[in-house]
Amino acid sequence: MNQEIQLIWQENIQDLSTPDVLWQLGIIVISCSVAWLINGALRRYVMRNAPENWRLGIGSINRVLFPVSTLLILLIGMAILTHWQHTSLLHLASRLLIAMAVIRLIVYGIRYVISPGGLLKTLENTISASIWVMLAFYLSGLLPEVIQTLKDIEFDIGKTNLNLHVVLQALLTIFATLFVALWVSRIVENKLMNAAQINMNMRVVLSKVFRIALLFIAIMIGLSAAGLDLTLLSVFGGALGVGLGFGLQRIASNYVSGFILLLDKSMQIGDIVTIEDKHYGVITDLRTRYLVLKKLDGTQVIVPNEMLIINSVINHSLTDRNSRVLLDVQVGYDSDLEMVLALLKQIAQENVRVLVTPEPVATIKAFSECGVDMNLSIWISDTENGQLELKSEILLALWKAFKEKGISIPFPQREVRVLNPIEIKADAEETQTETLNDE
Repeated sequence: MNQEIQLIWQENIQDLSTPDVLWQLGIIVISCSVAWLINGALRRYVMRNAPENWRLGIGSINRVLFPVSTLLILLIGMAILTHWQHTSLLHLASRLLIAMAVIRLIVYGIRYVISPGGLLKTLENTISASIWVMLAFYLSGLLPEVIQTLKDIEFDIGKTNLNLHVVLQALLTIFATLFVALWVSRIVENKLMNAAQINMNMRVVLSKVFRIALLFIAIMIGLSAAGLDLTLLSVFGGALGVGLGFGLQRIASNYVSGFILLLDKSMQIGDIVTIEDKHYGVITDLRTRYLVLKKLDGTQVIVPNEMLIINSVINHSLTDRNSRVLLDVQVGYDSDLEMVLALLKQIAQENVRVLVTPEPVATIKAFSECGVDMNLSIWISDTENGQLELKSEILLALWKAFKEKGISIPFPQREVRVLNPIEIKADAEETQTETLNDE
């Protein structure tokens, strides 16, 4: 067992029967209470005076500040109390507070770089459990024995001899470098997304490329820091190439297609598109592997980028967000057609969604069997809000205006004429008589 840890436990056992333990417990309680009051006051102040973007993360920051502030107050008390008695219990409490601060700091950082979900929860639980297990081994004095046991477990990969301790150290180093890379890339991504002078697609491309480059550099640094031979990556690269050739070519195609779409600017976030003649909506997210399309009914469709390259896509807002809406109306032949045309344009111009330029156009379409077919063409700039409600509003207004002006809306009618009714009745009676005789 480590001599320092052994001495701490011996002093704790000796202090159990003396007032020294009460003084140490008192310092622990005072430290926690003062830290709780300070952090509560700071939290209330920030919630009242800080900007909105600060308030969203103050809860997570406060979780980190509490163990840190408690530790600082505890260390001050331990420095004062060490002149008169043992402070072994405070040493143990400081280790626990350090572990708590590290866990909460790592969890806060992970929540910044990873979206909420099952992966985030799994990482938080795994990291917390690992740190507490390592602390338990350290406080029990078994950590050196555990490390030696890990070193004794050896195995070969090609010509390289490895042990479990080196592998775990490499994984930890890679995780740390990846964490730093993701943190930096998230900061850069937030800066790029707020750069209004750069095109949205270019912002997404730059952020994705920067993240991939940072992750690659982080992996290289992590492997080198762990003492692993980077030539081992040649085996992984060969396996990845075979995988792309046999089973991952569609995934690679989606990623390449995503970069093509982002660079050629054929589709951007906010565009209104129709995909495969069945998915119509607004692009809410455009990633390197897939596109997220929000339809008018609120549902979201995830479309692989490869489908956008090999299939035809109608972009209703590629060069102009204005969209034309057509309405068909039929009136009777006795109607004043010039007045009907004027009414159609007037009703359209009174609607707030109809654009003034291009102005509404009313035309006579055809003379049909039942009436005169007329057409109203209007333009709107908010196609993502749908057309059904707009058409309903205009048609209802036309219905009221037609009733006021006495304009009729025809409907199909049929006349049935009965010729020589006496002969038809005689034939019917004769048929009935023959039926009775047959029975």
